[in-house]
Amino acid sequence: MENNNQSNESLHDAVLVSGMYENWFLDYASYVILERAVPAVEDGLKPVQRRILHAMKEMDDGRYNKVANIIGQTMQYHPHGDASINEAMVNMGQKDLLIDTQGNWGDVRTGDGAAASRYIEARLSKFALDVVFNPDTTQWQLSYDGRKKEPVTLPVKFPLLLAQGVEGIAVGLSTKVMPHNFCELIEASIDLLKGKDITIYPDFQTGGLIDITQYNEGQRGGKIRVRAKIEELDKKTLAIKDVPFGVTTNQLIDSIIKANDSGKIKIKKVVDNTAKDVEIQVQLAPNVSPDITIDALYAFTDCEVSISPNTCVIIGEKPHFISVNELLKINTDNTVRLLKQELEIRRAELLEKLLYASLEKIFIENRIYRKIEECETWDAVISTIDKALDKYKKQFYRAITVEDIVRLTEIKIKRISRYDSFKADELMKRLQEELEETDQNLANLTKFAINYFRELLKKYGKGRERKTEIRTFNTIAATAVAAANHKLYVNRKEGFIGFGLKKDENVEHIGDCSDIDDVIVFRRDGKCVVSKIQDKLFVGKDIIYASVFKKNDERMVYNLIYTDGKEGTSYVKRFQVTAVTRDREYELTKGNPGSKVLYFTANPNAEAEIVTVNLTAACKAKVKNFDFNFAELEIKGRGAQGNILTKYPVRKVSLKSEGVSTMGGLNIWYDETIGRLNTDGRGRKLGKFDGEQNILVIYKDGQYELTNYELTNRYEPNDILLIEKFDPNTIISAIHYDGNQANFFVKRFRIETKGVDKKFSFISDAKGSKLVVVTSDPKPQVEVSFKKSPKDKEETDTFDLDLLTKVSGWKAIGTKLSSYKVLRVKLLASKPEKDIDRLIIHPPTDKDKKDENGTMNINQLGIF
Repeated sequence: MENNNQSNESLHDAVLVSGMYENWFLDYASYVILERAVPAVEDGLKPVQRRILHAMKEMDDGRYNKVANIIGQTMQYHPHGDASINEAMVNMGQKDLLIDTQGNWGDVRTGDGAAASRYIEARLSKFALDVVFNPDTTQWQLSYDGRKKEPVTLPVKFPLLLAQGVEGIAVGLSTKVMPHNFCELIEASIDLLKGKDITIYPDFQTGGLIDITQYNEGQRGGKIRVRAKIEELDKKTLAIKDVPFGVTTNQLIDSIIKANDSGKIKIKKVVDNTAKDVEIQVQLAPNVSPDITIDALYAFTDCEVSISPNTCVIIGEKPHFISVNELLKINTDNTVRLLKQELEIRRAELLEKLLYASLEKIFIENRIYRKIEECETWDAVISTIDKALDKYKKQFYRAITVEDIVRLTEIKIKRISRYDSFKADELMKRLQEELEETDQNLANLTKFAINYFRELLKKYGKGRERKTEIRTFNTIAATAVAAANHKLYVNRKEGFIGFGLKKDENVEHIGDCSDIDDVIVFRRDGKCVVSKIQDKLFVGKDIIYASVFKKNDERMVYNLIYTDGKEGTSYVKRFQVTAVTRDREYELTKGNPGSKVLYFTANPNAEAEIVTVNLTAACKAKVKNFDFNFAELEIKGRGAQGNILTKYPVRKVSLKSEGVSTMGGLNIWYDETIGRLNTDGRGRKLGKFDGEQNILVIYKDGQYELTNYELTNRYEPNDILLIEKFDPNTIISAIHYDGNQANFFVKRFRIETKGVDKKFSFISDAKGSKLVVVTSDPKPQVEVSFKKSPKDKEETDTFDLDLLTKVSGWKAIGTKLSSYKVLRVKLLASKPEKDIDRLIIHPPTDKDKKDENGTMNINQLGIF
């Protein structure tokens, strides 16, 4: 009976496993979020980072310490072992902000790891010592084993989280805060304190280019695109000058080799020349366009990566998803709060020093110490001094305590005998001045905080300028840049198409195609279908035309004549196929059985030919042969029925004469933001192009180049002074500085060379030679500032370049601009912008060192 009762009690006390699992899982998730993965908003640090910094501060004596020793010290506070501490410390050291490193700490660009902790050393940076620590404003807690105290958060007076960035994965939660520029964060904090709106963008140690169009202030759902800078060394070699954030050189090279092996790009070799600076050379295969390859590298390799930020921080022991702008405001407010605390602590210290200095002065100068000589008890001593101070007590900011009196009794006779009243007054004066300054700073806290941030920028901002260039990227169509590594073959009768049918007919008019292309096929029965290219694919018998399909190509127009299988009437139509569903058959006829195509052409530029139509001899038509011009038809959709050509049976349709485009030339715009051509109306219109017309590009280094108007062409906006539709009759006017003759020259010339995609220099290649002004205006004017002698005042004059010199060859040096010392040259507009059908690029940039009016300062160019 007793045993049964014990058994029932055991069952009654049992806990269900599901309940235990629920509680333990929530506890574990909470622990990982709060104690490991997500940083606190107050200092921007994860617990392991905070403990490392605290341990380093305890060890700090100004000298380097072995990282192994720092790890050992940190293990007193961090319960997760040395590996996690070492990893976190190396990560912080590589960010070059809080930790001053010595030895091999690895390289974030190449992915090389740091040396073992026993071989590398570290100490806190001066910046960390200035902004991270203050024991008086730190809230403390017991360490995990209760033996020591550690900070709850460090009193960081700087937006550290945004400067360093962070990434962490917890249970059902993650955070990814991008690193931002040190100087820009400080300037943004100052703007916040001034009540201005702010916008901040990521900046990476690895440099590169960044598109922040969809950044969304770093919140969930946002996205940034990061690219490596790729330069064209020559027509056969590209150079990758840096790596995107989070990508190493080894990863980048592997992705290039993989893309080449899969046929997406065509390269000969990749060479890693990375040393102090990143340089990966990509040697191209013969007859491969550098511009298309650059786009393909961005489309198919890690030269471009997409990153999704997710700003999640711990606020009040709970995770919160906020924007980086909100986070910076919280950090700035926190800095102001900490500065206020420090000022209040300093004020209290100064008041105490002043109080004691005053007490000491009264005690010694009024010889109060002599009154206690006859006192026989300690209480009598305290009472005597207290009574002697009664008449002075009103001047003190607080009541005099027993502790204050005891402190007076501890003054040594030696100090009393050497007491200097004048020095005491000077000390009290300095303390009073410092107290007044502190009170003033407290009364003007915002101004004090702004000055604090300015001092940080002045002290630590040098060398921390933005490394990642903000750009707007174009969207690269993978099908437009994929390497054409296959030939397309067709078996028209049996209805097969693919790159594996090498015994069948080669579709020569399209050249090579890539693995990711779609193919459009037209059949004799009046149907068309679009399918992904394969080794061998059945698309239907009696193929009359096959080609690579370009989605949304509005210039490709198909001309078609077909006979309806039910009525026997022949119809004619012109149509486009801009968007389709893959592998779906589309009717081009009325859809009746027995319909067939009599004539078909595909016209890349909407050409409209003239055909001869021959009717059957037995038909009743009076005119059995007649011509038809496709230009008479409107271009419609693929589903249009078409116009009646004839109701009589047709024997044959043949081409009479080739057609010309009914759409005219192609309107081309140049988007100076991304340096690309487009037909969408973005940027400035260069003009209407047709046939073999070219674009003229003049670069800042004094070279010009003719290019075609392919939309895959790339132009570096920062390198260009002028871009326009090329006209052989246009006269180029330029002012350049010749390094050999140490003078300025003006020249006017026509482009005489015919080579496309070749650069020609029209200024001297001597050291110091520079192109200052270039324009294609027919009546160009410049404003020149000069000095006749060093003692004379600066003078300004206006010159008409077309009157200053005659037109000469492009290699001529030109005419001397002035016999005096030229200081500045400014190009003046001689025509309204609306009359100029070209784009002259001359933006004031830091690189050009121009003033706010767009004037080029010759002295700043380093010529003199």
